[in-house]
This record gives sequence, C-alpha cells and structure tokens, in this order.
Amino acid sequence: MANKVKYGLKKVHYSELTIDAETGAVTYGTPKPIPGGVALTMDAKGEKTEFYADDVAYFVAESNQGYEGSLEVALIPETFKKDILGFIEDVTTGGLYEDAEALPEAFALLFEFSGDANATRHVFYNVTVSRPAVSSTTKSESIDVQTESMDMTASPASDSGIVKGSFGSAATAYDTFFTSVPTYTPPAG
Repeated sequence: MANKVKYGLKKVHYSELTIDAETGAVTYGTPKPIPGGVALTMDAKGEKTEFYADDVAYFVAESNQGYEGSLEVALIPETFKKDILGFIEDVTTGGLYEDAEALPEAFALLFEFSGDANATRHVFYNVTVSRPAVSSTTKSESIDVQTESMDMTASPASDSGIVKGSFGSAATAYDTFFTSVPTYTPPAG
C-alpha cells in the first residue's frame, strides 16, 4: 500500500564521498549517524527558461540545480565536525579545534521520513554545508533545549548527474540503505 501522508524525520546519516582524480568516479564511505534529527527543509534550486515565438510560450524548461535548505539536529556530532567540516582533534589536550583554512568536504546525506503505510528512505548524493552558528541561552525556571542547524546545498553528483534518490520498503536497497549508499546504474544499451 502506498503512503497517503509523510511525517517525521529520523535515521539521519552522512557518507563521505571520494572522487577518483583520474576517472571522476564517485565512491561513498560507510554511512555514519547524525543522531537527533529535528527538521530538514530543502527547496528546489533552478531557473525557469521561457522562449516566446508565434505569440506563445514556444519553449519552456526548468533547470535542475538540486536543492538548498537546512538540517536542524540536537547536536552536530564530533565525527561530522572532523570528517566533513575539517575540525582538528588534539589528542594531547582532548580539544576539538576549528581550522580557518579547512574547507567543508562534500558528502551524501541519508534520512528517513515516516508515512502512514511505510517509511521512505532518501539520499542526496552531493551535499555541501556551511559551518553552524554557535548559540545557546541561559537556563531559567525550565530547560529550553537548543538545537544546531547547518545550511546546505544538494547538487547533482559529478559522475552521474543524479541529485536525489528515494526508496520505499519494497526497494531492493531498502534493507541495506544505512550500511551502503545506493547508487544509480543506468540500464544497459
């Protein structure tokens, strides 16, 4: 049975991506969790082109440049800060340092939306993020939990042009989704 509605966000993961310098092929590492997913908002990015001839819109096309938005989580894990944002861990002091020269690495973002019938799993294949803001507030009569957000852009994968994949519970990649990033293989011929 197909879903009538979607709700919830859970099982957020990231997977480091590597691009082979010689072939341009993209490979993905083992997905790692980003616990505490609160909200994900990704808006379509692209331009509409209209060409008029014969007094009508003769040609209309939309370019697909991926998505832009943000991910809000309880706390960004240290593994993500080191793997993707380029933070440096000092084993001597135990500190985690932000390097001004580090550039964020691209990664795949995996997550799941619940539905009335089945959960649907999604992956954005080529994601870049900005550094999160640093903020909190003092504790008063009650504890007001503070979350962290990262602005992100999901672009087409450099090797396949694929931006996003969605997998329902009947998909063959569903059961292994959070252990290995499913990728698109074009049909032969």
